[in-house]
Amino acid sequence: MAREKFQTLTEQMFYILLCLRTELCGTDIMARVTELTQGRVSVGPGTLYNLLESFLSAGYIAETKIEGRKRSYLITEAGQKALEDEYRRLRTLAADYEAQTGGADA
Repeated sequence: MAREKFQTLTEQMFYILLCLRTELCGTDIMARVTELTQGRVSVGPGTLYNLLESFLSAGYIAETKIEGRKRSYLITEAGQKALEDEYRRLRTLAADYEAQTGGADA
């Protein structure tokens, strides 16, 4: 069901799930993604909230706190599994590249 939708994760998806290993609200997620990637990846509010809704529907994250309009989220076991699956997929890609080029620095 939802796994097909998220068969592979975009960079933004990957970093949002990675950030949500600790409870964060939307504004904090956007800042944390930028910080983690040293500005290489950013997530705007429209993209973030659409992805958060999709992740909630898929059971990858849970809403943990609501304070007025501020909502906080945390990754679920299903979300952690999706994150780990994507990490393994990326490592496989890197290993294939290294095998075909003779190393990471080639």
